Amino acid sequence: MTESVLSRHQICHLFAAHAREVIREPAVIFWGIVFPILISLGLGLAFTQQGETVYRVGVVLGNAEVPGNGRGLESFLDNRAGDLDLPENHSPAWQMTLEDSQLGTTRFEFVRTDWQSAMVEIKRGKLNLVMSPVENKGIQYHFDPRNPEAELAYLKLSAAVQGRAEESGGARDQISPLTVTGTRYIDFLVPGLICMNVMMSCMWGISYGMIDKRSKKLLRRMVATPMKKSHFLMTLMAVRIGMNLIEAVLLFVFVCIVFDIAVQGSIGALAALFFAGNIAFCGIAIFTCSRTANTEVGNGLVNAVVMPMAVLSGIFFSYHNFPDWSIDFIQMLPLTIFLDGLRAVFNEGAGFAQTAMPTVVLAAMGAVFFFLGLRIFKWH
Repeated sequence: MTESVLSRHQICHLFAAHAREVIREPAVIFWGIVFPILISLGLGLAFTQQGETVYRVGVVLGNAEVPGNGRGLESFLDNRAGDLDLPENHSPAWQMTLEDSQLGTTRFEFVRTDWQSAMVEIKRGKLNLVMSPVENKGIQYHFDPRNPEAELAYLKLSAAVQGRAEESGGARDQISPLTVTGTRYIDFLVPGLICMNVMMSCMWGISYGMIDKRSKKLLRRMVATPMKKSHFLMTLMAVRIGMNLIEAVLLFVFVCIVFDIAVQGSIGALAALFFAGNIAFCGIAIFTCSRTANTEVGNGLVNAVVMPMAVLSGIFFSYHNFPDWSIDFIQMLPLTIFLDGLRAVFNEGAGFAQTAMPTVVLAAMGAVFFFLGLRIFKWH
């Protein structure tokens, strides 16, 4: 009885000590709360609230490397495009707007340039494609066919040049604009930001923090205390999960207010999956930091864990863009399991039945890594 009371008392003190250690660090507030909100705001505004689609087109006229008299191209710009107001000493520019009630407004901005400058601008992403005259053939288009945005710009622009802009989107009676909830980029992005924040918080907050303390000989002082190693690590996990929960709730409230995002699935399933994801990454973090006392090595270990998942797991874009042979491997990564489950709840209306498997897998993964880390953990 006395030992049980002492253990609970010890856990409470450890929890309070870890919590104070976290909240007394101002950088935690910025990187854990403000930074994800800024990312969601910036990317959400960039990819969601566009009133019209704008394509920038370079116009090369009378270049020695691109023969042609340019009359057809100049005639098109004079007749179909209006002047674009730009600062003095800027190259001549034109603009053309295509109104479409179903596909939205498309605006082309044409900027006169030379061939060398056009290639530089395309590499910098400032131009989508380049137009040049061709002797007896009218207009020629230059763009990377592997760039979907450039290809779409070409299809719309070439149709407009040939006077059949109304055909660029296909038969109108075959188009039905999709207005289903959860199809915006911000709906795709927010679950990714929540999962990324959990992974980064656990890996850097627990792993690197522990290695840093071990390198400074702070952990070895605890060997002389009656504190249990398991209590120390479990309270560390509990504080980190609490911080992650606060950060996720604040981010969710922000995007709800600004972008009108809603959870379409079960809140209970979402909470269970979020807790399991935290358990998984806390376990991995403790296993990663269980032995080394060198911060350089620790930095490499943490990066080796987070970087592949940050790139492959589909935080900012779908991992189905990677080659087919890699998809099965990517779907086995902890962050991918966590992220797919969270997106299913947010955007597809998933409940406990759909998220039971990823929840169990993540929790089991965290438990295995935690006990492995606990077994090989050293104080110094």
